[in-house]
Amino acid sequence: MSRNKDKYENNNPRRQTVFLSSEDIAAGRKTNWQAVEITGNVRNLSPSLWQFEHLTALYLNDNNLLRLPPDIGLLVNLKTLDLSSNKLRSLPAELGDLIQLRELLLNHNFLRVLPYEIGKLFHLHVLGLHGNPLGKDILSIYNEPNGTQKLLTFMLDNLTVSTGPPPQRPWIPLARPNRSRPACIFTVMCYNVLCDKYATRQMYGYCQSWALAWEYRKKAILDEIRHYSADIISLQEVETDQFYNFFKPELKNDGYEGIFSPKSRAKTMAENERKYVDGCAIFFRASRFSLIKEHLVEFNQLAMANAEGSDNMLNRVMPKDNIGLAALLKVKESAWEGLSPEAAQLAQPILVCTAHIHWDPEFCDVKLIQTMMLSNELKSILDEAGHSFRPGHKFDSNNVQLLLCGDFNSLPDSGVIEFLSSGRVSMDHQDFKELGYKACLQRLCGSDTPNEFTHSFKLASAYSEDIMPYTNYTFDFKGIIDYIFYTRTG
Repeated sequence: MSRNKDKYENNNPRRQTVFLSSEDIAAGRKTNWQAVEITGNVRNLSPSLWQFEHLTALYLNDNNLLRLPPDIGLLVNLKTLDLSSNKLRSLPAELGDLIQLRELLLNHNFLRVLPYEIGKLFHLHVLGLHGNPLGKDILSIYNEPNGTQKLLTFMLDNLTVSTGPPPQRPWIPLARPNRSRPACIFTVMCYNVLCDKYATRQMYGYCQSWALAWEYRKKAILDEIRHYSADIISLQEVETDQFYNFFKPELKNDGYEGIFSPKSRAKTMAENERKYVDGCAIFFRASRFSLIKEHLVEFNQLAMANAEGSDNMLNRVMPKDNIGLAALLKVKESAWEGLSPEAAQLAQPILVCTAHIHWDPEFCDVKLIQTMMLSNELKSILDEAGHSFRPGHKFDSNNVQLLLCGDFNSLPDSGVIEFLSSGRVSMDHQDFKELGYKACLQRLCGSDTPNEFTHSFKLASAYSEDIMPYTNYTFDFKGIIDYIFYTRTG
């Protein structure tokens, strides 16, 4: 910010606090106040102040306060707190609970130390510390360029945190296999591992630096993958270098084979830059499956090929370099349980696909179109596979099991999930944003039903919202955006 970090510039010079009398309240008068200012050489604060949890600004500057009660932590909606020009010698750790704070002014007090909990104030832009006898270690960081953010990072990284490991996630059986006939039973994991370059303090300011570091996270990720030991593993945001030098060799030791493709931008980069591009990976247990063929789905290339003169297809969809990756797998006899499978069952492949759809909520049209492109390409892949395995026979793509996993960056009520789960979406769906994609999408994704785009797959989700209310949990967002779909039978 351009503002001086120890000078408060009041955005509302006429701020006023109006408390209603009992007569005012009886007369039905209302007041809407978000700020309180207390002045006049005040030495003690009334406990009733901490009941005003709705406050967004509290001005306690220019008083004679000797201490700040821990109850300050109750005012969780504060965005501005001015304690300048008091006689404070220490601050309560509960100050770190005010994570909505944008401005904290502590100038001209008697502070020699700061609680490390201040590092939890990751929304803070303005921190005033001048005129305090603070130690050299604090002041040297604070006086650097971008000193406020550097000091917050230092304080957070040195904060002692005692948390145990997260609880084990149990497998939840949804049905019992029929042992009276051959059954191919396998487990699946879908995991966005968060590429190192995206794990920044700007995005995850509430996380300590050591917890964001890839050297720490990659071990925890691998431990989790090994703990669940799924037969098929679908990964997103895998850095190219980490696939070839970490995930692939480590998982090979555990009996997996894998395929990978980076996002499309890698093709335009030099070798030393390309290795940092993230992409999608599929691993499968070699004792149960073997790779027949892999397929790369590049959404920007498909957008260019199907634009049909649509400026929005070229300007909104084509620049996004997300991808899908598919593996046509042969199921080995060792994957079957119960009765021995028939020869026709053994010859039946499965198609595993992982995808990472564009993230930005403002581009919900792009998300939906990328998903439609993906379904169309998967249909083509299965048609090609069907003709290869049973030449001369009529082929139904639903006879091949499709396993579609990915980070779709879309909530359950989105057009993306409506299209995948129901097999159709209105041509006038709000996610298209009335941007006139109909002509080009009719060519890409035809339909026998007027005013709808359809696909022929009969897909079901592997879990419901009741079982798992979120797959992504951050400070600003909690929701389901990652999915595993499979072909319904019967």
